[in-house]
Amino acid sequence: MKTPQKKRQALGRGLNALLGDKPTPEVLAQATLISIAKIKPNKYQPRSNFDSDELQALTDSIRRDGVLMPILIRPMGDGYELIAGERRWRASQMAKLRDIPAVIRDVDDLQALELAIVENEQRDDLTAVESARAYRRLMEEFNYTQQQVAESIGVSRVQVSNLIRLLQLPEAIQMMLEERKLSMGHARPLVGLASMDAITLAKTCAEKGWSARQMEKEARKIGSSKPAKVEVDTDIAALTEELKRNLGLSVNLIRKKDGSGEVKIAFSHKQELDKIIKSLRGY
Repeated sequence: MKTPQKKRQALGRGLNALLGDKPTPEVLAQATLISIAKIKPNKYQPRSNFDSDELQALTDSIRRDGVLMPILIRPMGDGYELIAGERRWRASQMAKLRDIPAVIRDVDDLQALELAIVENEQRDDLTAVESARAYRRLMEEFNYTQQQVAESIGVSRVQVSNLIRLLQLPEAIQMMLEERKLSMGHARPLVGLASMDAITLAKTCAEKGWSARQMEKEARKIGSSKPAKVEVDTDIAALTEELKRNLGLSVNLIRKKDGSGEVKIAFSHKQELDKIIKSLRGY
């Protein structure tokens, strides 16, 4: 479970107050009315589904009381792009408002994505798959390691690793996660199983209302009858490939559960050994 304290520490940019539900006097003092027509949706929005009933309830609230918490935006072209507050922005359009209170911050793409993730996770709005895709985007577009993602968002590295592994599951199961028919605890034991076995278990779990422990038990039955797959640490795999590219030699990097490990570099003649030594000495 992620705590608000950890998330506030992760932001570290004085922006946490702008992501809450209740406006502080400082936030309200920074807000200004911006034309809704000038605001574009956040291209880094990790949330793909917005509950229609919740959106309608928020629309009714805005019609009655107005927008109480300013949205967060950044300059973009001749207008602005949302960073946080898309539900309020959408509901304000449904309420036929022309302007919306907003706080403007000039942040880069990386900060925009981080803030969008944190805002949604503080409200538990993201499904496990949406979080996983957002974390993967940080890694692919901004070259973050899993540890850097964890520190940025304010979660553990294990949490990041477990979520990203869910993206190995068949699309049918990822859809069930998005529709909240399965939880992360139900889906994790399915990673590594054959697609048809995993899908069958997922559907049976949803139909029969299995607990996460029951799912683990059933998945273990199938897994134990087949050769176990070796789990791949994506950070270690990436580092191994980087060493191979830089040295032009065969590299095997092994990390054990206790954090220790070893690096094996194969060479076939003295010149390759000299190359390794020069690399280690930094010249």
